[in-house]
Amino acid sequence: MNKKINLVIERLNKQLGLFLSVAFGVFLFVLFFQPFPLEKFDFNNRLIFVSGLGFIISLFMFLVRVAYPCFVGRDTIKDHEPAIPSFLGGFAILTLSSVAFAFYLRFVGSIDITFYLMFKTIIICLVPPVVARVYDTILDLKHRNELLLDKKRLSDKPVSIKGSDVSDKMIDLAAENSGESLALCVMDIVLVKSADNYVEVIYKEDDVMKKKLLRNTMKNIEQLTGQYSFFVRCHRTCIVNTIFVDKLDKNDSNYWLIIEGFDEQIPVSRQYLLRLKEML
Repeated sequence: MNKKINLVIERLNKQLGLFLSVAFGVFLFVLFFQPFPLEKFDFNNRLIFVSGLGFIISLFMFLVRVAYPCFVGRDTIKDHEPAIPSFLGGFAILTLSSVAFAFYLRFVGSIDITFYLMFKTIIICLVPPVVARVYDTILDLKHRNELLLDKKRLSDKPVSIKGSDVSDKMIDLAAENSGESLALCVMDIVLVKSADNYVEVIYKEDDVMKKKLLRNTMKNIEQLTGQYSFFVRCHRTCIVNTIFVDKLDKNDSNYWLIIEGFDEQIPVSRQYLLRLKEML
């Protein structure tokens, strides 16, 4: 439960500016353009009443975009991703806000609900999901731009060992106590993971990710790959080829690597984090 609460706080801090901006925009619009009949309120009560409309907007944006996805188990949402699909989230905010506005106007403001008034309510409540959609799009574009910059930087990175080209260097990953081995070009090895008394080698062959289990230890693999600067230990269970790394990502206090074409998240421990950042 504490982890969920911490996740809610973290995501709220990142989106609080969005919620307050939208709520304040609705507050100013209703206060100055008065789409609802507010003549019965004096100035101070009008401010309080209109503030309630802004609060309704921010409340439902918080519930839909932060609280709901965090408490239904999605605790690995990336910063650039919307908490739930934009269309569903926008529709939920629009529907809930419109209904809440109608009840608030009728039972708090004692305003008669008409078809025209509901039409204006829906138009006003349509603004928050539109703004949220633009916000998510901007975040996604920024993330894509960062990935492209990372790829460019990685593609420009010199791949060498003591000044020599390694694009055709082979490495023989032999299994202990058996004649089985796997000879691969060092540029095709994506990562090596520990699997109990075995190691799992993930490599690229004809642009397809493949896996091979060998009876060996991570210590032996680290010695074999240690002469190549682009192989880095990122976790006690994993050695990764930084050439294939798309991004170092984090959530709360956890770090992981994203590799293009590989669905799994590669864990990163703080012990190896500094070295990894230097390589990336």
